Amino acid sequence: MKRELHGIDVSNWQGSVDWTDHAGAGVSFAFAKATEGGDYTDKYFARNWQGMRESWIVCGAYHYARPKGDAAEHARHFLRAITAAGGLRRGDLVALDLENNDGLRPEQVAHHARRWCRYVERHGGVRPFIYTFQWFARAGNCTGLGDYPLWIASPEKPRGEPLVPRPWRDWTIHQYANSPLDRNVFHGSREDLTRLGFHPR
Repeated sequence: MKRELHGIDVSNWQGSVDWTDHAGAGVSFAFAKATEGGDYTDKYFARNWQGMRESWIVCGAYHYARPKGDAAEHARHFLRAITAAGGLRRGDLVALDLENNDGLRPEQVAHHARRWCRYVERHGGVRPFIYTFQWFARAGNCTGLGDYPLWIASPEKPRGEPLVPRPWRDWTIHQYANSPLDRNVFHGSREDLTRLGFHPR
């Protein structure tokens, strides 16, 4: 039986989150929404970042992509929000939430996502996960992102058995439930997961 880590993801929609309670219930990792586009910062992000840290939960931050905007500016905004909340520490995770095309063609969406990821890698020192849906990836919006770890939203499939869309060959995190809370699973140890996160140069 493979070892499983259980996680959740949250945004301002959840309001104030009791991280001590989640840690006690077996949550090992979590992602909190940090930013959207080039100017929105989730008002609960700093509190969530600190709460995860204090509860010994592997910390993740995600950015909701708005492909119509400037990818580098959006990535700068994301990294600034993390810095303002206390910054990245060894093993912290970041992700790009890629599910909105803003009315653009798939190749434009994918180009925006690749630029955002490259900026975060270069200036943040961490490789992002890509959070997306099978239908969104199948439409061509994720072209060129297959080397990034996949966080696949597939609540219609059993836990740990999602369908994997191209360009990926395998999944890394499966979001298998979204009511009343988004729930995620990672196959592996805490060490395996944090190896995919930030490592100071």
